[in-house]
Amino acid sequence: MKYLITIVLLLSIGSILYGFSILEEQTPLGHKFIGSGTVGIFLVAMPLFLIMASRGKKMKDYMLTNEKIREMQEKETRNTDNQ
Repeated sequence: MKYLITIVLLLSIGSILYGFSILEEQTPLGHKFIGSGTVGIFLVAMPLFLIMASRGKKMKDYMLTNEKIREMQEKETRNTDNQ
């Protein structure tokens, strides 16, 4: 999976750079290459990376709930008492 993400990212960056290099001679084609590179990064590579990075993690650990807020407040009061 990480090799696929790396390939998509490199192809997208290459497409963007190529689009900027031909932008003066062929403006519409340059814009298409820049746009497709941007789509490749943000709509293909980034979601694939996020899926790979979050595999096996519990979303409950990252959500802000009333229980977590109380725990943070208790830790804060303990830290101020110790100082």
